[in-house]
Amino acid sequence: MAAALDLLLIGWLLQSALCGQFEVTVPQTIEVLRGSCVTIPCSFDVENKYESNLDNTCKALWKNDQDTVVFNSSAPQQTTIKGAFTGNLTKKDCTTTLNNMQPEHSKKYFLRVQCNNVLRHNFPDQKLEISVKDGPPRPTLTPSTLKVKEGTSVNVTCSAPAPCLSHPPTLTWTPSLGDIHETLQENQDKTKFKTSVLTFTASHLRHRQEISCTAVYNKQDGSTESSVTTRLTADILFAPQILPSSDCTKSAGQFNCSCESVGKPSPTLQWYLDGFPVNNSDKFAISNETVNETSLRSFIIVSDPQGRGVPTLLCHSSNSLGSATQRFYVYILQPYDLVTLAVFITIVVILLVVVCALLLVIRAQKTRHYLLKSTLAVNQHVTSGEGIEGPKATEEDIYVNTVEPWFLK
Repeated sequence: MAAALDLLLIGWLLQSALCGQFEVTVPQTIEVLRGSCVTIPCSFDVENKYESNLDNTCKALWKNDQDTVVFNSSAPQQTTIKGAFTGNLTKKDCTTTLNNMQPEHSKKYFLRVQCNNVLRHNFPDQKLEISVKDGPPRPTLTPSTLKVKEGTSVNVTCSAPAPCLSHPPTLTWTPSLGDIHETLQENQDKTKFKTSVLTFTASHLRHRQEISCTAVYNKQDGSTESSVTTRLTADILFAPQILPSSDCTKSAGQFNCSCESVGKPSPTLQWYLDGFPVNNSDKFAISNETVNETSLRSFIIVSDPQGRGVPTLLCHSSNSLGSATQRFYVYILQPYDLVTLAVFITIVVILLVVVCALLLVIRAQKTRHYLLKSTLAVNQHVTSGEGIEGPKATEEDIYVNTVEPWFLK
């Protein structure tokens, strides 16, 4: 008996499903920017016996809680809220756009389908609440926090609602780190939203950098645009790096070295001398200083160094992601080294002076030889004069003829 009742119940439910019923599908709530439009995704169904009544005489009416018609698809520009009907009632599509929404339009609305026949039905059970805001909704960043290793390819998605399809938001990244891909997507309730995906490779240079996405909404009524920004701070994990500021200074009695390293997690530092780790002692004074969460600086003072130099002083930095080593070459000049250096410099200076003097003498000799040769050539040309008649040249004339060509050149 119970089994028979179950079968009857199942049969009745199937018959009801096959026969169809009056229902409408609209979002529960939509936030709208003041002065802009809202597109209401809408679809409905009717009982099967009314299917044939869905014809070109049908119109969609939107009513508020006071049962007042605020929009009529047959006269979209002559109703309380002007707009556009983009659906098709014969296909059970009741999508509607309402323009220039104002705070007084923040109410609940329901659909009525009315045809010039027996099909006239209200859908009050499923109401849409429209909330008109003075500012736009804040965009959403996914992921909301960013903690990745250096070298990882990162995708950050910025999403912002697009209630007014004719004026979707413009999404802008700051800074622009890589490739950007934008799309217009759909929620489960058929409302639309704009997405922008930023793709870049994580680098230690971006650690603690603020990444922001700004959504700019242009209002439909032409008033001042509205914008809102969402931010996140990049947390990049990276192996240690020893900074170029690390160096050594030296004197006859000791040398001082500093080593600064950056890394995330914060690195540790260890000094090595000739391959052996060194710590504080009577010959080594070591101190560490935390600069920030990623930077550590270490100082070492080596007193009374043995020999002429310390060729293998190392600074070793490490964390869970890797390590780095800096080698310092430090040579200590003894007093006799200074004397040798002074003698060497003096010899070099003397040699340079001698070379310069020799070059000047050689140049002077060459110039004198060239002048003498030119003078002899001119004298020979003047005194030979075979087959040429003319007055005899005096000694003064010869002197003039000899000198004149040099001044004319």
